[in-house]
Formats: sequence, C-alpha cells, structure tokens
Amino acid sequence: MSDEDEDYMSDAFLSKMQDVKPGVSMVRRVKEAMKKEERQKENNAKNRQKTVKQQEEESRESALQSSISSQNKGFALLQKMGYRAGQGLGKEGAGRVDPIPLNIKTDRGGIGMEEVKKRKAEEELERYQQKVRAKQRNETKSLQEFRSRVRTEREERKIEGDLRRSQRACEQLDSQKGITVPREDWYWPKADADVEEDGLKEEDEEEDAEELTSFDKLQILTSYLRGIHFYCIWCGTTYNDEEDLYSNCPGDTAADHE
Repeated sequence: MSDEDEDYMSDAFLSKMQDVKPGVSMVRRVKEAMKKEERQKENNAKNRQKTVKQQEEESRESALQSSISSQNKGFALLQKMGYRAGQGLGKEGAGRVDPIPLNIKTDRGGIGMEEVKKRKAEEELERYQQKVRAKQRNETKSLQEFRSRVRTEREERKIEGDLRRSQRACEQLDSQKGITVPREDWYWPKADADVEEDGLKEEDEEEDAEELTSFDKLQILTSYLRGIHFYCIWCGTTYNDEEDLYSNCPGDTAADHE
C-alpha cells in the first residue's frame, strides 16, 4: 500500500464519515427550522410598531406613576405657598394627599349616559320591589281570608251541633211535662218522614217571613229551655229553679262556659 492510499480503518478516515443513521438528519433539520421560525417571530414582535392607542396608554401610565416635578407651574406655585411633597392640601395639611384618580371612558356613550343607566336600574329595582310587596300583601290577605273562612265554618258547625242538642233536649223535657206539640216546629228535631211532608209548608212560610238563622234559633231555643225548664245545654244540667240556674250556671252562651 502506497503512502498516497489512505487506510480506511484509520481514525482519520472514520472522522470524515457522516452519520448515516436513518432519519437522524431529517429530525435535526426540522428542529433547526422550528427554532429559526420561533426566533423570527420574536424579532418581529419586538420590531412591530405599537399602535397609537397602545402608545397613549403607556405614556399615560408612565406619567401617572411619576411624581410632579418642580418644573410644573402649578406645583411651583404650591411650593411658594408653603406646600411640601407628600403633605396634605389645606392650611392644616388635612386635605387630599394623592391626586384625583383618572377614569378613562372606554365606551361610546355620551356625557350623562351613566346617570341615565343608574336611574333606569334604580327604577327597575323599585318596580321589582313593588311587585314583591304587592305579592306579599296578596298572599297575606289570602291567608287571612282563608283563616277567617275556616274559623267561620268551624263556628257554624259548632252552632249547628248546639242547636241539634237543644232540640233533642227540648223534645225530651217537653215530653216529661206532657207537652205533645212543640211551641215552634223547629223546637224539636224533625224525623226524615216529617221533613219530606213539611217541605212544602216550610217553603210557603219562608216566603211570608224571613228565615231565622241557626244562630238566632239557638238563642231563642236556649232561652226557652232556661226559662221553662231551667236547663242549660252547655252545663248539661236541669236546675231546681231560676235562682239555682242563675247562681250556678256561668251564662247563657257557649263562650261563657269555655
């Protein structure tokens, strides 16, 4: 082998060989391209010109963050009058220390639009509260009417029950004294057959005179029982005489016996 021929087994020859592993060169080239694209995007973002609005915002924020210098004419006048930086305004120094905050208007509404929106919101709230109050009043009224109706129905059932008891007691006590005909037809309880036979008679009588209510009948019948028989349906007792009745009976109504 001549000196010009290079030994293919030597390190010098192998170092010249490229990596021929399948796919490795392609992956490396793709990664390098992606990195290059990212760097290009970053450079474009840095070099991109800012909009006028962005420049105004940055300038305004920078000015708000920095204190007023002595070169400002207004601040110079305050200093001549004895004002010192960080001191409150006013003769006693008890006034505002920080500047009035700056509120930037970002919408397209005209001047006074915020007040209109606020007033409308308050009106909507007031209408809603009125509806709620009206609903509560209606519910309270309905509940009161329901309770009153239930109480009235309960009282009417109680009066009807006391009237039936008085009629049975009247028939029994009248019979004991030999009375075969009641003073009034309704003083005694009516049998089912008598009710059917006297139905037409009662209708004719109701046309001539106003029908008594159960409460009226109960008052009349209990007065009859107390005056004639010295009997009280709520005590369930027949007293010896009128003096005994008024001395021992609480009264002539159901409320007196509660």
